Amino acid sequence: MAISGIYVGLLLVGMLPIMLFGTSPSSAFGMLGLVVGIWLLLGAVDWLLAAPARKVALERDLPARSRLGEAVTSTLYVTNLGPRHLRAVVRDGWEPSAGAPRMREKLSIPVRERRSIHTVLQPWRRGDRRSEFAVVRSWGPMHLTARQAVLRAPGRVRILPPFNARKHLPSRIARLRELDGQTTLQVRGQGTEFDSLRDYVRGDDVRSIDWRATARKQELVVRTWRPERDRRVIIVIDSGRTAAARIEDETRLDTAIESALLLAALATRAGDRVDLIAFDQRVRARVQGFTGSVLLSQITNAMANVEPELIEMNWQEVPRLVREVTTHRALVVLLSTADNFGTSRGLLEMLPSITHQHLVMVASITDPETAELAEQLSDRDEVMRAAAAERAMFDAAQVRRTMTRLGADAITATPYELPPRVADRYLELKKAGRL
Repeated sequence: MAISGIYVGLLLVGMLPIMLFGTSPSSAFGMLGLVVGIWLLLGAVDWLLAAPARKVALERDLPARSRLGEAVTSTLYVTNLGPRHLRAVVRDGWEPSAGAPRMREKLSIPVRERRSIHTVLQPWRRGDRRSEFAVVRSWGPMHLTARQAVLRAPGRVRILPPFNARKHLPSRIARLRELDGQTTLQVRGQGTEFDSLRDYVRGDDVRSIDWRATARKQELVVRTWRPERDRRVIIVIDSGRTAAARIEDETRLDTAIESALLLAALATRAGDRVDLIAFDQRVRARVQGFTGSVLLSQITNAMANVEPELIEMNWQEVPRLVREVTTHRALVVLLSTADNFGTSRGLLEMLPSITHQHLVMVASITDPETAELAEQLSDRDEVMRAAAAERAMFDAAQVRRTMTRLGADAITATPYELPPRVADRYLELKKAGRL
């Protein structure tokens, strides 16, 4: 049961004459009892005349999934199954991260009719955003008291990673087409595949001249090459405690997801097979055996609910996970944190076990604020912070040099620069014939 401000105000109005004109305590108490009795009677009558709050049917209509940053419209249908006209206030119980702007809606529904409530959600976190219940408060005709019930109205919308790095994809695909020989460009290097023959033009590498074809045609003919296809790209995302750090308003894990999506989209366009594993102490997500647009859909869906765990990453299990995917040479991309030897010890100890067989790329995020702090020297406190920032950058550089000595490619960049940097490095490996 709920009461309104009108109901409370009505009691105060009824007590006002007693306070102003009451003569004796006995008469005052008698008038007070009469006022309270009438007040209670009006509340009870209004409560009885209110439509039953539990005789309401709720149905929900909303999309199954949406990307982070996009608006989602949730429609809640309220049907009056009771014997009386329903005057209600309905509160849809979305969790705060769903971004519901308004939480209460007034409805007037005749018997056996239905009304709808449209709520525009602006989710600010990826993952499953849920609403399990809705509260229906049915008021009486005098709006004094109300019946209230909490009714089940389960609804769920999966908020997928935004893939903001998609804007870098067209330019990288254009470069990939150049490598594929769709424009006039030759690619030479170990591991490239023969594509076709064409006439020699000024500026071509003389090493690409096909002398047999030249002898038959009696004109200079050169070979064109294309990057090998159907190669393996294995992306391993570190979902341990270091992935929970926020840099430039997003976690390291979110940046790793953006990098993985851009690389997967580019590699699958290049004809390579892409597999993804999110791991800390256990496999949190695995995408394997998909290609094309289905691959991106599977990655976004699998990573939507993955959140960083406040546990250490078990790097010693990574070689086993790679072997489960393939025993042949592949490009293994490790999206993790390589700031200092303390957090990177497990990664450095594991690298030799996979670099002897696979081509390994380690991509990590740098905080641009660290470089900014290193340049601020106006007072003593800033000098101390600058010294700490310089030490942090020196440690990170030492880790990168160590990874290079162990046979891995080390890439570091800010959150907005890391996805295109990873994609560019992949294209460089393609062009050099190393993949």
